[in-house]
Amino acid sequence: MTPIDSILARLIALHPKRIDLSLDRLQRLLAALGNPEKKLPPVIHVAGTNGKGSTVAFLRAILEAAGLRVHVYTSPHLVHFNERFRLAGKLVSDEALAGVMEECERANDDEPITVFEITTAAGMLLFSRHPADVLLLEVGLGGRLDATNVIDAPLASIITRVSMDHIDFLGDSLEKIAAEKAGILKPNVPGIIAAQHSDALRVIERQAARLKAPLKIAGEDFTATEERGRLVYQDEAGLLDLPAPKLYGRHQYENAGLAIAALRAIPSLKLPPAAYEAGMAKADWPARMQRLPQGRLVDLAPSGSEVWLDGGHNPDGGRAIAAALADLEERVSRPLVLIVGMLATKDCEGFLRNFTGLARRMIAVPVPGADKPLTAEAVADCARNIGLAATSRDSLTEAFEAVRKLDLDPPPRILVTGSLYLAGDVLRENGTPPQ
Repeated sequence: MTPIDSILARLIALHPKRIDLSLDRLQRLLAALGNPEKKLPPVIHVAGTNGKGSTVAFLRAILEAAGLRVHVYTSPHLVHFNERFRLAGKLVSDEALAGVMEECERANDDEPITVFEITTAAGMLLFSRHPADVLLLEVGLGGRLDATNVIDAPLASIITRVSMDHIDFLGDSLEKIAAEKAGILKPNVPGIIAAQHSDALRVIERQAARLKAPLKIAGEDFTATEERGRLVYQDEAGLLDLPAPKLYGRHQYENAGLAIAALRAIPSLKLPPAAYEAGMAKADWPARMQRLPQGRLVDLAPSGSEVWLDGGHNPDGGRAIAAALADLEERVSRPLVLIVGMLATKDCEGFLRNFTGLARRMIAVPVPGADKPLTAEAVADCARNIGLAATSRDSLTEAFEAVRKLDLDPPPRILVTGSLYLAGDVLRENGTPPQ
């Protein structure tokens, strides 16, 4: 067990719930720490259901291509806890992270607090002590009561596409969930909004009007489309003709467009066109339609096959993945085999229904160490209920070995999906953790 693991084990005992949305406990701790949230670099705040991490990746790549120093706070991590904190381009060291987490633990003095709240406080200590030009702050869950929502005046607030997820915490309708996401909007701060269902957009627009927050809405105030293999972005300031995003899938054009629109909406940032070009080519975000070219698990797959990884886990995420797979199939036809693990809190049938007619076979696996996982057989039953041919195996290794025994011709396209926790297991077992 690493020092960080030991600290996290102690912190878990401080609150009976893993998730308990509130700002009171964090504000108390931040006050005890000298209010580091008031000493941060300028912040771009990002909320939404799907696409937050990819949008942050594009923001980071563009800003760094312009020569700016960028801090990043994201969650969850895939393999190492340090992945949540990037200081001016580099993941925080074990020593530095353990130091600020212990400092937060002492200041908290055994008071009730969730792990995400104290982790956010640790991040704000780190970010306040290291110079940077911009801090990219990704919401953990929701927005209104998320621990990141202690910033009074960010440079911009971004809301990616809103859909049904985390209904136990955010509400059982699109309107309720959108209201929670819209909680990050701030008075007179530009809000950059992805294309939304009309029910969600009405809620966001109503909140923006109350706050006098100017909005830029995808499809109305800016567009980002694929044309002849390039990304064409247009808004009132003009047109950018850019390379296709490095992150694969047509949904990434939308995420890239959000990032571009946000940066162009911030008066203090005057980025050259070359930064947007380089950002499209350099953006990197693991476990989002990520091709795995090598590694231990890849070596178990049939020779000549493709291995892909995506942490998508809700119906809208599944639609985006399925569209990307359909595009791949149109380019190079291969039999598709899914390896899927999911949590009991997710809409298993809604997610898997996107792959009927695409996947030749599905192999379900458990998600060890996750909170409330579905058993592999329960995931397989879910697939069978909607007409997907499915079996189950006890591990990723056994699943890849089972694909080999299918003896498919041509060699298959294998996608591991259904959970970010499972995606982390894949990267760990494959020997290719995020850098």
